[in-house]
Amino acid sequence: MLNRVVLIGRLTKDPELRYTPTGVAVTNFTLAIDRNFKNAQGERDTDFIPCVVYRQLAEFTANYLAKGKMAAVDGRIQVRSYTAQDGQKRWVTEVIAESVHLLSPKDSGGQDLNAQTGTRSFGHEVNLDDDIPF
Repeated sequence: MLNRVVLIGRLTKDPELRYTPTGVAVTNFTLAIDRNFKNAQGERDTDFIPCVVYRQLAEFTANYLAKGKMAAVDGRIQVRSYTAQDGQKRWVTEVIAESVHLLSPKDSGGQDLNAQTGTRSFGHEVNLDDDIPF
């Protein structure tokens, strides 16, 4: 089986960094991605994809990404459910990012850095090199 997603888009707002009760860093952000085709009015619709990043990569993402910056995300889709305060069951679909690449040009204030995670069993690491792998 395979669950893999690669996205390139712009952040809709600054990433939100928080910590779990056990101290694990978690960053949430949303990517806006234009569709490849135009609608009946001749405009491109946009999808807004929620992304979640954990541990050291979460801190890196919160520090170097900002609203309007372009980024690439490589990860997996996760669907989960929870019971809201009103007793209704709610479903959430989000991308769990395993790597994040900053794509905004240097002259627009973007960082020329990449962040990638290590293996799952050994946690996350940040890799700072100048190569973008695509």
